[in-house]
Amino acid sequence: MKLSLLGAKFTEESGILQLMHDLGDALAAGDDILMLGGGNPARIPEVESIFTDRLRSMLSGSDEIEKLLASYDAPAGNRPFIEAMAALLRGHYGWEVGPENVALTTGSQTSFFFLFNLLGGESQDGRHRKILLPLTPEYIGYADAGVARGLFVAEKPEIELLDDDLFKYHVDFDAVRVNEDIAALCVSRPTNPTSNVLTESELLRLSALAAKNDIPLIIDNAYGTPFPNIMFTETEPIWNENIILTMSLSKLGLPGVRTGIVIANEMIIKAVSAMNAIVSLAPSSFGAVLAHDLVASGDVLELCRKKIRPFYERKSQQALGWLRDAMKGLPYRVHKPEGTFFFWLWLENMPITSQELYERLKKRGVLVVPGHYFFPGLEEPWRHKQECLRVNYSQDDDVVRKGIAILAEEIQRAFSS
Repeated sequence: MKLSLLGAKFTEESGILQLMHDLGDALAAGDDILMLGGGNPARIPEVESIFTDRLRSMLSGSDEIEKLLASYDAPAGNRPFIEAMAALLRGHYGWEVGPENVALTTGSQTSFFFLFNLLGGESQDGRHRKILLPLTPEYIGYADAGVARGLFVAEKPEIELLDDDLFKYHVDFDAVRVNEDIAALCVSRPTNPTSNVLTESELLRLSALAAKNDIPLIIDNAYGTPFPNIMFTETEPIWNENIILTMSLSKLGLPGVRTGIVIANEMIIKAVSAMNAIVSLAPSSFGAVLAHDLVASGDVLELCRKKIRPFYERKSQQALGWLRDAMKGLPYRVHKPEGTFFFWLWLENMPITSQELYERLKKRGVLVVPGHYFFPGLEEPWRHKQECLRVNYSQDDDVVRKGIAILAEEIQRAFSS
């Protein structure tokens, strides 16, 4: 059987495919795998109990079952949740956002597939337009989301060396160039994989640059505020008619419900809704109905502030301590932890590539994600791409501590060779 060009593109080896295969293999293997890869959030008992209680309540009422299972939603998604989401953003941030500015998708990965292909690729005038990533490394899931090949172009960051073993990426605005072939700018904040939080100044400059060129700025807010608020620096999000803000229920602790949220101007929302209708008729109701009361009451903000953010901040500090103890005497740096639940480890001048280190760790039952997958659109050779790893510290403390110890042993072995 011969596949189409699209079929061939979507079935070839890719970073996101490897990551999800590893996640599936780890779940199947149970306790035999130390899972420091993937993007699965932690299981936080106080958070899980809220959703468990809500689910029991839903199952006890026939009208709730109808909302949950027995009816299609509109292509934009569950209307009560959309109204609650718009009201939360209006009330909390003062944004001029109504239900017409919100659409749901089957997860943020779907949101980005829709947005990238709505804006980039072959345009109506025949030009091949691209998505510009002004700061790499960036999210592994972007790389293969384009129907057209060569959808992304990216710029290397400025690297600031900080005290101790830390460093931080910044946008190199001297290198960022927007021409007629650029369809949109896209950044994540906090950034997956690095935990970098773009400064307010950087974000405002990017927004102004996008507006000047009459293109949107897409901000991936999967880990940001108002929820799940896995951010360790005090900062506020921004939004205007030229910004497309994407959110998700996954990092609240609900990755299985596959609910993405797009906040944008009416034209973009209508386009996302149209793609929903064509691809899946309508997004699932499950996540929206489950999380509705938390959003409508505003209790989601308190849940994130009192439970979710402190949980991950503690995990971050604890795991960084374990990492420093295990890596004593080795040449390494960690991106300053500013959010998410990942460490971005830089092993400068390591004699082997991050892919080779990944393979060695996998043989010892530890899964991480090699760094070269996180540079979509950056075609120029750069050794730095082969020197980095993403490490997830969200899992049980014993898993993280054991995984870090084996990681350090293999890094020592690599440098010794």
